[in-house]
Amino acid sequence: MKKFLGSRFFRLIWSLGVGTLLYFICPPCFSKTILISILVVLLLTVNFAEAVAKLVWLTHVSRLLVGGLFIFSGFIKANDPIGFSYKLEEYFEVFKEAVKGGAFEFSSGLFDGMAHMALPLSTILCASEIVLGVMLLIGFKPRLTLWLLFAQIAFFTFLTFYSACFNKVTTCGCFGDFLVLKPWTSFWKDVVLMILITILIVGKDNINELVNPLLTFSLFVVGLVFSFAFPVYTIRNLPVFDFRAYKIGNNIKEQMKLPDSYQPPVIETGFIYENIKTGKKEQFTLKNYPWADTLNWKWVATENIVIKEAVNAPKITDFTVTDLNGNAITDSLLNDQQYAFWLIAYDLSKTDDDASLMAEINDFYKLATQNKTKVIGLTASGPKQIDEFKHKHNLLVDFAIVDGTVLKTMIRSNPGLMLVKNGTVVMNWHHNNFPGFSDAKQRYFK
Repeated sequence: MKKFLGSRFFRLIWSLGVGTLLYFICPPCFSKTILISILVVLLLTVNFAEAVAKLVWLTHVSRLLVGGLFIFSGFIKANDPIGFSYKLEEYFEVFKEAVKGGAFEFSSGLFDGMAHMALPLSTILCASEIVLGVMLLIGFKPRLTLWLLFAQIAFFTFLTFYSACFNKVTTCGCFGDFLVLKPWTSFWKDVVLMILITILIVGKDNINELVNPLLTFSLFVVGLVFSFAFPVYTIRNLPVFDFRAYKIGNNIKEQMKLPDSYQPPVIETGFIYENIKTGKKEQFTLKNYPWADTLNWKWVATENIVIKEAVNAPKITDFTVTDLNGNAITDSLLNDQQYAFWLIAYDLSKTDDDASLMAEINDFYKLATQNKTKVIGLTASGPKQIDEFKHKHNLLVDFAIVDGTVLKTMIRSNPGLMLVKNGTVVMNWHHNNFPGFSDAKQRYFK
């Protein structure tokens, strides 16, 4: 039996079986012709493994590409694990909605639980990418490394394919804010990696340790420690490298301006209807939606479809501030010629409410007010929650309302502090590094 399981004939049977299954379960959003092309490449690589393994140079080129890309991708995400956790929460919310009302509705609770664990999962995924890339490059436990790489790329390929096919998560978060990829672009990146990892698996005997075993193990330990220490550091502080539109030195007003070359997106109104007899949901446009056929179809949702993406859109499109009465105060904040501190807490129910931190914020507010320096809180929480939070902590800061997603983008801390003058971000702080007012004034007021 063992001999049969290791034979070329069995390899042909299972590879054809997996390929056939993927062909038939592939949704109509993806071209069958392209799918066949991808499957043929993988089938040839697997079934002519001995020939591929003889191309030693191909193994080493694949090794460098895969190892380097995994380390780079993991490092970029580890630089901002909180941002990556927000992206994971998006995926889990999409999957939760996808299973509602279906045979797998029981798993919706699982996705809820995973959403609550998004930050630890983000840290683990970031770290695993870095350490697996290091293990591959130094040749540490190559068989284990390759199968873990394959499992991870299979997971990410599924995520990016689902996002692209059903247009649910518009950016993948693969390289954070450093390089924003559309789902189809990210999917093709993962397909290439899948092929390269398959080449590495069939050429695994060509992968040896680069140095002696003791040094190899030492390099692995260093990579392992760094891969976890770095994201933990950036969670407890702020990203070391900031690629967001609200980074230090950027002027928010400038980031909101429309470039001369700007072209707006082309959007078409779409409708999702459910077939009353079969329960199947389908997407329609204004031209063909079955509004009159109430015997067979019922409306589920209206969903706009982006036909063409905007060209050279401004980096910031949704920064709007209103007071608790609903009056817009965006311009007054952005055009304030004096230094002002923005205390940002996107969700007060999730805000770190340590008593000593709240005392620091109150002391900061009193000293700033005495110095005639404005301090304003920005949150997405409602007036009632704001009032309860202020009373609970005797907080003196007055709040205004901003969209929660915008606030999560502005600073990866809840609460966090930004120093702004005339719309320009002068400095920002994590709540773990909350400054004293005198120190902030001395160092950053010019």
